[in-house]
Amino acid sequence: MQRNRDMNNEGAVSAIIVAAGRGSRTGLGYNKVLAELGGIPMLERTIRAFIGSGLIHHIILVIGKDDEEQVKAIIQKLPWDIRWTYGGSERQESVYNGLKLLSEDTAIVLIHDAARPFVDEAIIRRSIEGAREYGAACVGMPVKDTIKQADQEGYILQTPDRTLLWSAQTPQAFRKEIILKAHEHARQSGIMGTDDAMLAERIGIRVKMVEGSSRNIKITSKEDLLWAEAILRNPD
Repeated sequence: MQRNRDMNNEGAVSAIIVAAGRGSRTGLGYNKVLAELGGIPMLERTIRAFIGSGLIHHIILVIGKDDEEQVKAIIQKLPWDIRWTYGGSERQESVYNGLKLLSEDTAIVLIHDAARPFVDEAIIRRSIEGAREYGAACVGMPVKDTIKQADQEGYILQTPDRTLLWSAQTPQAFRKEIILKAHEHARQSGIMGTDDAMLAERIGIRVKMVEGSSRNIKITSKEDLLWAEAILRNPD
């Protein structure tokens, strides 16, 4: 059963976990979020991180139609009332499908990629606090490398000041009315963003960067799967 929470005046927090991608770069031949890490499906690890944080009231899962049977088997093991829907042809459409399932009592929405199974309570808490204070917050890490912007032929155009650069992660968190407006505007304007923060930026919202973690990796390749197993072997 879903835990009883004190909704208080700040409203409920909902997490939309996007798991509808195919993950072809891993070479697995099936959705990477169903791959096991330390004997537990990646998707299950991600969901359990949100449940275990004690900070989430509602969880919405966006899945691929081909994965329904396996995803249902995972959900049935979890002590939580998880709502789910099918994804679209693009991630942005998948997120929008999840947004349509938000409950009326939701005040804050966290949008997270299921392929980031090492999200933790501290990251989730900072995301929620950032969204409550600033309206929109994006988890990320300051860039360590020198970044070059190049033209289409590969010639350097400029070297941005790396002290101002962040590598974006998820979750990205928003007040509900902001992210709904951002997605509706994108649909009406034909905008395709690389992430949800970009859609908020397009309607004039200032998105606050909040600290993520170097462990909060997105698993997209075979090498990332090996890295994930290494993280499990060395949790500290």
